[in-house]
Amino acid sequence: MGTAQADGARSGEPTTEASTPPVLLREPAEGTPPVVTDAAALADACARLAAGTGAVAVDTERASGYRYWPKAYLVQLRRAGSGTVLVDPIALEGHLAPLREVLNDTEWVLHAASQDLPCLAELDLHPRSLFDTELAGRLAGYERVALGTLVERLLGYTLEKGHSAADWSKRPLPVDWLNYAALDVELLNELRAKLEAELAEQGKLDWARQEFEAVRTAPPHPPRAEPWRRTSGVHKIRSPRGLAAVRELWQARDELARKRDRAPSRILPDSAIVNAVTADPKTVEELQALPVFSGRVQRKYSASWLRHLQAAKALPASELPTPAQHSDGPPPVNRWADKDPDAAARLSAARTALAAIAEERGLPVENLLLPDLLRRTCWRPPSELSEDAVAEALRTGGARPWQIELTTDALTKALLSTAS
Repeated sequence: MGTAQADGARSGEPTTEASTPPVLLREPAEGTPPVVTDAAALADACARLAAGTGAVAVDTERASGYRYWPKAYLVQLRRAGSGTVLVDPIALEGHLAPLREVLNDTEWVLHAASQDLPCLAELDLHPRSLFDTELAGRLAGYERVALGTLVERLLGYTLEKGHSAADWSKRPLPVDWLNYAALDVELLNELRAKLEAELAEQGKLDWARQEFEAVRTAPPHPPRAEPWRRTSGVHKIRSPRGLAAVRELWQARDELARKRDRAPSRILPDSAIVNAVTADPKTVEELQALPVFSGRVQRKYSASWLRHLQAAKALPASELPTPAQHSDGPPPVNRWADKDPDAAARLSAARTALAAIAEERGLPVENLLLPDLLRRTCWRPPSELSEDAVAEALRTGGARPWQIELTTDALTKALLSTAS
């Protein structure tokens, strides 16, 4: 892979023995490539990617915590024979067709693919198939599956980190940020090879492929019906009128955040919303006396925030929000014993059985079966408690064939444990 700037030599097969310290990579082996920002550079990069072989390592950098929209501000790509390519999708907006022609017919290797696929889909970039190194690590039985941790343990290298929470919408991007971004794909294909071999040895490779395909084909998350209810600290507000005030401020903040493409928390923190509702200021001066609202920027919007608080007071009772209603799913588990002792017993038996299977197979129990699906099945089991009926309930709930095969027998017995 060439010579890298590292705290040690980068030659031959790195060892993962505990006695050998990992090699710290400070920049990519071939150096940090320039960011592709124009059509000519993109055409050249796509030609190199097309001439490469095998899967394409893919990663993105977003500006979470800085911008409203979770778009990709940098796309990192690496393929055998092609080297690393860094693409600025903002500068190339509307001109990414050459990249789609190359990428959309290839296998991708990503780490925590579900985090990157949505913003790549917005660019009309979709993998033909994928390999998720984080998910593979979980299925292989690793307790810690961060990219840096797996690379260090399996490949013997330490990645230079420190910019994951940076504002990637910044231009120009600093060189040390670009080094960090390029290193995130530098060893993904090698990591994939190691994990694939381990999964094959453990007899889990087919399981992993089913999981990868489920991630690849997962539909977008539907929008929340009442997203304002997720305001941190809203549980402190008990009255319908107070909840209406939270809703008014949240919606006003969200509208402003959209217009300015700023993270809502940078417009107004959740804590400030709850504090304003709790304090119930009557004047702009009283509002500005509160923490956060006394700042220079917030003083500019004080009158607007106060109008929204007053609007909540003027709402008729019929328009006030009611206390949060639970979804069609089961209630919180800590209430099961009172609401349905049999269901609580079923869940306890099912959890014990699945924990034993997970331990035997060397994987996290939450990857054996989604906790929400387990709860739903135990709360409202099939009317006919047979293995076929339970298997169908799991299939309908989104379980993969390998999960159904491993859990149906144990889960059926658990559901029968309280049957009269």
